[in-house]
Amino acid sequence: MHNAKILKEVDPEIFDVIKNETNREHETLELIASENFCSEAVLAALGSVLTNKYAEGLPKKRYYGGCEFVDIGESLAIERAKKLFGAEHVNVQPHSGTQANMIAYLALANPGDTIMGLNLAHGGHLSHGHPINFSGKYFRVIHYGVDPHTETIDYNEVRRLAKEYKPKIIVTGASAYPRYFYFDKFQEICDEVGAYQVADIAHTAGLVACGLHPSPIPYADIVTTTTHKTLRGPRGAIIMCKAKYAEIVDKTTFPGVQGGPLEHVIAAKAVALKEALSDDFKNYQRQVVDNAKALAEELMRLGYRLVAGGTDTHLMLVDLRSKNVTGRDAENALGNAGITVNRNTIPYDPQKPFIASGIRLGTPALTTRGMKENEMRKIARLIDKVLMNIGNEKIYQEVKSEVKELTEAFPLYKERRELYEKL
Repeated sequence: MHNAKILKEVDPEIFDVIKNETNREHETLELIASENFCSEAVLAALGSVLTNKYAEGLPKKRYYGGCEFVDIGESLAIERAKKLFGAEHVNVQPHSGTQANMIAYLALANPGDTIMGLNLAHGGHLSHGHPINFSGKYFRVIHYGVDPHTETIDYNEVRRLAKEYKPKIIVTGASAYPRYFYFDKFQEICDEVGAYQVADIAHTAGLVACGLHPSPIPYADIVTTTTHKTLRGPRGAIIMCKAKYAEIVDKTTFPGVQGGPLEHVIAAKAVALKEALSDDFKNYQRQVVDNAKALAEELMRLGYRLVAGGTDTHLMLVDLRSKNVTGRDAENALGNAGITVNRNTIPYDPQKPFIASGIRLGTPALTTRGMKENEMRKIARLIDKVLMNIGNEKIYQEVKSEVKELTEAFPLYKERRELYEKL
């Protein structure tokens, strides 16, 4: 971490940004379901000289010389992803989850074709066909949603829509859906209507890798995932597919959608994938799920309604309407008390997305810090204390003090923070 000293000398303003963010991550309770804390080893790869290298193409098939070492790094990432997920083919170059989805769609369909995806308001993602996203602009989109009573996916309704609209692709996976996705059931529907299945497991990839969530690998034609959520790696994505789609996926990635790959990020993905192959990672993922269940159960005990009645995964959606609090107000109040969450719409939400009736909570980041069920129950009570006292600065400060006690007991990036303070 000698680079920190150099950075402070060259650009003290950016040094302060990094120092302050490191302190913020340590001092707050991170409950945003899509965030996590990667290891020092991952950070070391990210900040390496590999960022200097142009490497358009694939290992052993580059358009530039001098790629002998980045070829090794990228090949390691590919082989580790194959082993972790049991995939036939992997491309580790996508810069983000949305770009991975763009590559998957364009590999299997043409602009103007019909795709089906989960409604954003019901837990889907912008890249699953929202009108303001490329996916909604390039393709004709039919959205499926959740049943208004169970708040889970009604596979009979998905089948009905698929038979009526004959989509080229059915997109599975979500960004705010707390229950299992059954990819085998979706594949049956795909087979009935002649559709491809593209499974986006950005949120549940770590759980899938450890057998704690159904895997789409045996069923879906293409599987995409980010590497920075439950996988606990750098910000980026990978694509996995059946061998018969290998060539079209690779060509759609480059030169179809992207140029030169980010080899420093790919090296960091390789490090994270190696970490994910360890027994420690399996234990971590089990704890993520146990923590989510404990947090959910305590919130329900305190009188909060959870969408779909709870969680099977790392996240939950809390309906705040019975508490007369909006998602926006909850996010702001909890933020003032040192608890970071994001407002989120709930299915059939009467509020606009910017306000929302709910908040989304996830346990990956806090579990990385070593917190377990007892801490989750305490955090549920802290959340309740804040939400029952919206606007009460005294209560916010009381909770913030309790948050500080928790975060000091489970320190984050300790050596890094101490170094920054010395500088």
